[in-house]
Amino acid sequence: MTQAAERSPAPRTPHPSKERNPPPTPSFFFNGHVPRRRRAVIAVSALVGFALTVVWSAHFVDKTIGGTVADGLLGHPAAETPIAGVTAGLVFALVTGIAGTFTACNVAVFGALAPLTGRSSTARGRMTAALRPLGVLTAGAVAVSAVYGVVVALVGSGMPQFQENVTTGGALVLSGRLIQAMVVYGIIGLIMIHLGLVALGYARDPLARLTERFPDAPMVFMGALIGGFLIGRPFPLFRHLFRDAAESHNVLYGAFAFALQTVGNLLIMGVLFLVVVGVFGKRLHGWLTARPTRSSSLMAAGFLSAGVFMVLYWNVRLLSRVDLIWYPVAPWV
Repeated sequence: MTQAAERSPAPRTPHPSKERNPPPTPSFFFNGHVPRRRRAVIAVSALVGFALTVVWSAHFVDKTIGGTVADGLLGHPAAETPIAGVTAGLVFALVTGIAGTFTACNVAVFGALAPLTGRSSTARGRMTAALRPLGVLTAGAVAVSAVYGVVVALVGSGMPQFQENVTTGGALVLSGRLIQAMVVYGIIGLIMIHLGLVALGYARDPLARLTERFPDAPMVFMGALIGGFLIGRPFPLFRHLFRDAAESHNVLYGAFAFALQTVGNLLIMGVLFLVVVGVFGKRLHGWLTARPTRSSSLMAAGFLSAGVFMVLYWNVRLLSRVDLIWYPVAPWV
């Protein structure tokens, strides 16, 4: 008995690092399945985000695409025509929101909704199930936009968005409008990077406890990110609406106009999402559930790519416009 006792192995104590860093608890942003190649997901996503900053042309997206769409829907040059009254302003808000649909934030958020495609055997059932999260997402976005519209109407021309870019000695100087965009999009970008790391199991979900009590909290939060896009948005047509709301000092007009622009911004993406859910939802859901790490990788890639793009584009590449640094850009930019 003594020899057997001597040969018995000593009880193992947990490794200190494992005690200090237990695996994250599954939540909305982390499904409990850690991809085997997390570093590869981060590297590829960061590279995609960086590549987008190199090829992204704001002039093409805002004026060629956004301006053309808005001019066609309104039937007149949107940027040059004054907004004549509240009704015209609300129509302008909805149309320009549609014209500015495809943004990095929208793409990332709707990419994160892919795991919610549902298991219904019918396209109608899947689309119906997707309407609720879309509605909650829209509510979060509209709430933030409406509040900002009230602030704009109250503060008026004192807002940084009222400041135009100035050029001194042939060089562009950062205005209050651009600085506000840098701060807002930089913060949103960092939030998205963090959510991407949460999806990979590197960080804990900050909304996990809140989600236990309020299951819709993540959707409201992602909607708020989209609504926050307006706070720093440099889209020329949005500035046209911004100035009109600020000069009106009408808080109801400001709230409804900004809310409508966000609704327009979500409209096409929402319809496309419903179509994808209806047509490909069953197959996509089966593909994701067959290997749950695919879902976490997809969500992480969407957030990380968009987050890296925002941080680099608005806080690094923008500095090259004022000749503070050099940043690689495509010839057509």
